[in-house]
Amino acid sequence: MAYITKITTQQKNKERYNVFIDYGKGEEYAFSVNQDVLIKFHLKKGLELDELDLTEIQFEDDIKKALNQALVFLSYRMRSEKEIVAHLKSKEVDDQVIPDIIHKLKSLNYVDDLEFAQAYVKTQINTSSKGPGIIKQELIEKGVSRDIIESSLALFSKEDQVETALKLTTKIQKKANKVSKIQQKQKTEEMLMRKGFSWDVIQIVNEEVATDDDDPEKDEEWEAVQYQGRKAHSRYKKYEGWEYEQKMKQALYRKGFSMDLISRFIELMKEEE
Repeated sequence: MAYITKITTQQKNKERYNVFIDYGKGEEYAFSVNQDVLIKFHLKKGLELDELDLTEIQFEDDIKKALNQALVFLSYRMRSEKEIVAHLKSKEVDDQVIPDIIHKLKSLNYVDDLEFAQAYVKTQINTSSKGPGIIKQELIEKGVSRDIIESSLALFSKEDQVETALKLTTKIQKKANKVSKIQQKQKTEEMLMRKGFSWDVIQIVNEEVATDDDDPEKDEEWEAVQYQGRKAHSRYKKYEGWEYEQKMKQALYRKGFSMDLISRFIELMKEEE
């Protein structure tokens, strides 16, 4: 048996206390505890403690320290259960303590994977251009169950998906305005697939874009063929007549331009000679 000889407040953390014990050989520092643990075990000068008491006190204090670490981690944003477990392990929290922390956090409603997944989906809808496929993969990596993921992704309606994909398509096409419509379409489809949109949504976007492209006042394709055509002309201007035209047609056709536009551009180049 041992008894507490002194309890002092830590200078850097007023919520933690240093406990000194005499094991029969004089006073010595034994351990430190959180204020809540101090109160729970009624620690005070003169109290006798055996080895079981010391083990229980230390275990309870480990839980309290780990709980505080988890709460700080949660203070920045919501986290999945897997994220919290990984964080606690990175802080070298004992594996035996972690289940108690998760249980306490759940009882306080600080951990709820369904609530977390729903909030995550809403945030991605409002702040990113990610499609459901990418969001799903990210939630899987965060340890959320597939059932919860599927129910949460229901918040991302097909109408919202199409709207997000259309905005992304507009950005892509602005950057790719120097290529043919065919290449624009290919680049758009590839990007939307990488962003996690389904083929059904991509087809709807293609139809919307195709309808918009029917506007007779638009001449982006003619501007694009001129841009690509002049680049090709700088490579093939050393050729003449039929050979020059064939090389130009082949180069621009591979870029996705129609033969009508290609012929129109070649005629333009002849006029400029």
